Amino acid sequence: MIRTRTLLSPESRLRRLAPLALPTLWGAVAVTWKLGCPLAQQPGLPMRIATSVVFFTVGTGLILGIRHGLSRELKRVRAIADATQRVLLRPPSPRLDGLSVAAGQLSASRGAAVGGDLYEAVATPYGVRIVIGDVRGHGLAALGAVVAVLGSFREAAHDEPGLDGVLRRLDRALGRHLRDRARDEHPAFCDGREPEHPAAEEFVTLLLLEIRQDGEVYALNCGHPGPYRIGHRVETVPVGDPLPPLGTFPLPADLSPYHCTRLLPGEALFLHTDGAEDARDGAGRFFALESVLAEAARAAPPLSPAVLVRRVHTALLRHTRGRLADDVALLVVRNDRTRVPAQPAEPGLRRPRPAPSPHG
Repeated sequence: MIRTRTLLSPESRLRRLAPLALPTLWGAVAVTWKLGCPLAQQPGLPMRIATSVVFFTVGTGLILGIRHGLSRELKRVRAIADATQRVLLRPPSPRLDGLSVAAGQLSASRGAAVGGDLYEAVATPYGVRIVIGDVRGHGLAALGAVVAVLGSFREAAHDEPGLDGVLRRLDRALGRHLRDRARDEHPAFCDGREPEHPAAEEFVTLLLLEIRQDGEVYALNCGHPGPYRIGHRVETVPVGDPLPPLGTFPLPADLSPYHCTRLLPGEALFLHTDGAEDARDGAGRFFALESVLAEAARAAPPLSPAVLVRRVHTALLRHTRGRLADDVALLVVRNDRTRVPAQPAEPGLRRPRPAPSPHG
């Protein structure tokens, strides 16, 4: 395991120490005045009060200087962390091959923008391909598996002609990540050998979707909740018999994508992780996700995917009072492709009328 050490330039060190310069100068003056000034050596209550005031002022200045430096450093670290997390789980493009897309995430870890859930949507020559998944556990500890799966998907979605090939690439990438993690955490146990089962407690549930140009939707489901279809009504979409989550068992030899539905123009698919439906309020009641979607489906005009994501997020936070027990990821894709109306035949290509019958 290679460890790196960040070296600060002299300028950076001076900037970090700048807030302490004035309080330190005050402290030096106060100590010099106390030890070297004859007036400060005189007994009496007024002089003791004056000395206490001087040292209290110096102490307050030191505390405020340290607090200001720490606050500025915290803001800088937060800005870097937020930018890094946004690159990792970047918002999908709002338009993909005639589809409108929006996504968002709520992390159960305080101060984290992302956690153990993942999503991505890309336009490929084979259709718009979508992945949404949930790493066991939540928060920043699950980011390693998120990086492995998302990085593999962003390459495999364009390279593999079939969803089965994409899923096998994701499985291999996660396996490599788990083996590397086991080797780093337990180098003596591995002893240079490849770990047989690197991390039995680590797995990822995910759903792969492929939306083709004609609206046909195919899926491979690895133990993940199915999506909702939002049209004139809200209904669950079957995604076939679930495969085992990635990282638990080897994938079967036959991986046939399941034809689950056809997304008509104007209809939307609402994908989510189980943190949405499993969210509870203070009384232990589950979040009524389908009811919230049904209410949103009745809105006129229809809500855009981005507004729908925000509405569900708001309802989730209101239901749990902001105390989520698990990460939540949401992704909405709406078919904005227009139907091509039937075109009238050209005048020269009109079908001739049948000749009248000789019997009238």
